[in-house]
Amino acid sequence: MSLLTSRQAEELHKSMIAYLAACNLTAMAAALRTELNLEEEQLDAATVKKYEGLLGKKWTSAVRLQKKSLSLTSVLSWIMDLESRNAALQIELDNAMPSSLSTRNKDPSSWLPKGPPRYTLESHRNTINCIAFHPIFSSVATGSDDYTMEIWDWEVGELERTIKGHTRAVLDLDYGGLRGNNLLAYCSSDLTLKLWDPADDYKNIRTFPGHDHSVSAVRFIPASANLLVSTNRDKTLRIRDVSTGYCVRTLNGHTAWVGDVFPSPDGRFLLSAGDDMTARLWDLSVTTNTGSKLTMFGHEHYIECCALVPASAYQYLAPVAGLKRPPQASSLAEFMATGSRDKTIRVWDARGTCLMTLVGHDNWVRVLVFHPGGKYLLSVADDKTLRCWDLSQDGRCVRVVGEPHQRFITSLQWAPSIVQNVATVETITGGTARVKPQGVQIRCVIAIGGVDWKLRIFSS
Repeated sequence: MSLLTSRQAEELHKSMIAYLAACNLTAMAAALRTELNLEEEQLDAATVKKYEGLLGKKWTSAVRLQKKSLSLTSVLSWIMDLESRNAALQIELDNAMPSSLSTRNKDPSSWLPKGPPRYTLESHRNTINCIAFHPIFSSVATGSDDYTMEIWDWEVGELERTIKGHTRAVLDLDYGGLRGNNLLAYCSSDLTLKLWDPADDYKNIRTFPGHDHSVSAVRFIPASANLLVSTNRDKTLRIRDVSTGYCVRTLNGHTAWVGDVFPSPDGRFLLSAGDDMTARLWDLSVTTNTGSKLTMFGHEHYIECCALVPASAYQYLAPVAGLKRPPQASSLAEFMATGSRDKTIRVWDARGTCLMTLVGHDNWVRVLVFHPGGKYLLSVADDKTLRCWDLSQDGRCVRVVGEPHQRFITSLQWAPSIVQNVATVETITGGTARVKPQGVQIRCVIAIGGVDWKLRIFSS
């Protein structure tokens, strides 16, 4: 039985006769024509001319395909051999190292980002200045110099929507507020703050004027439910009631532009930093005093960023601070970190003493983020790198993700953990207290943005 259709068989026969005729094998061509019962009107001279080169072309194509097939088979065999050798080496490596190290990459508390990113997302038409993850859903918001805010789905790597509302660059944004942590606040160099409701199709529900200069940072104050704090070039921190829009408190003390602010998880403390080269800790429970509780000096240039150290990191910093045991987890302003244009990161204790100076970046340090597990501090800078510092090794840099961006990196955020219940403190050998998170699901996802207009998502 022929594998060819009647039309394919006819095409082949004509090609064979035309090929024989072209090779001056007229007797064979005539014999084949007679055997196939092909009359002159079915295969005239013009048709023979049309088909005379077809058989040769088909033959050379078949030879090329055969060579490609052999080459592909060789490559597949090589890949399979590499995979087999890799599996054997992995088994040897796992057998040679402690189980705690062999499972490190599977432990969220030890996960660190490495290239390449899972997604590289593009839509903004200018520098990305800020990033904020939704506390529950797989949404991440970005603000840009192109005057827009964009909402992305970091799980699938897709743009969900673009929000326009400011008339100048969007400088900072944050999720939080009244309705189950579902409001989004962002600020701009057009001197305003705006609130958006994700549950209502990101409707703009309130606009706050009031600052005399560009609003550089905005944060919801946790546990307060209805307060947010903003900073700007007028040297102040302003606390507003989200529900009414009124400024309920103004904090004075900085002598230059206040660039960043970081609230404690219980809403009691604020850490701020700015162009006066100082970081200041504010105790909001003291309502009779608008001055700062603590001022930290030591940086030699403007301070770009600041962060309160999470309680999960106390066990690593307590020995450096000369403490026999870590502070209580309920004390949420025991240690602080700052990053500066002097290219260094400093870690401070509650007395304002500098415990560590981390040196490694080759340009301005832009953002600091602590690993939810507490062991690592992550930083990004204008040297186009992301660096991971191990607090259990006196702040040694243990990983550099080199140039995830082609240009300066301006923003970094870690997706918030999903907290199911309250952390506890347990006692281990020697009577040492250790924070033990209960029911905290660490999401191993970070986002980085920069001057190259791109948002990069790293995940496990």
